[in-house]
Amino acid sequence: MTNCFFCQKLASIPTLPSEELVWNFPNSFVLLGKWQFYQGYCIVVAKQHERELNALPSEIRHAYFDEMCLVAKAIEQVFQPLKLNYELLGNQVPHLHWHLFPRYQHDPETLMPVWLRLDRADKNSEEHQRCINSTLTPLQTANLLRNCLEKLGAKKDA
Repeated sequence: MTNCFFCQKLASIPTLPSEELVWNFPNSFVLLGKWQFYQGYCIVVAKQHERELNALPSEIRHAYFDEMCLVAKAIEQVFQPLKLNYELLGNQVPHLHWHLFPRYQHDPETLMPVWLRLDRADKNSEEHQRCINSTLTPLQTANLLRNCLEKLGAKKDA
């Protein structure tokens, strides 16, 4: 779909920068999210354009889940968050994608949904800067996740 943000990303996988594309699975691809206050935050995007999870054929849906779980395992092993939040929304971009938000002890809003903080970040430049900053560069974060995915035996798309 030419007007779909994630379909456009999929079409440009060969040219995506290393700090953005974490992994290219057979059924999904993984992007490093810009909100690295939640260090390791990734978006796992289905390669097949569908609005709803139940629209994926069963075999592809199960493989997509397995790929997402490998990404979750890599985030947990590399960054050791207190909790990992999984969010499948699609209100703004109706293409199947999961947001994997690691949550940490240092998060001042552990009881609040991430989206409330990110909404404030969209409206306030100081909050925006806090939410995109991390102790690591995006490339360092992506490399750590890639190395872990390799050790976990994650498959790559040909």
